[in-house]
Amino acid sequence: MQELVRTIASALVDHPSQVEVNVIEGEKSLVLELKVAPEDMGKVIGKQGRIARAIRSVVKAASLREGKRVTVDIVQ
Repeated sequence: MQELVRTIASALVDHPSQVEVNVIEGEKSLVLELKVAPEDMGKVIGKQGRIARAIRSVVKAASLREGKRVTVDIVQ
């Protein structure tokens, strides 16, 4: 999951070396915190949050195999 989010975010931003994905794991859930450069924040979120919603949809579809609930948070 972590590599999936990192790959998608790196393709979207101008500074792919600054993309960080932190994993917070619980019993039945997984939280992925996506951190990018401040000037790339708008590219990851998109107009009206469309890009962020699309990233979350892809991750949710991929997480069905693992049987865990996965949440993607975009942090500064």
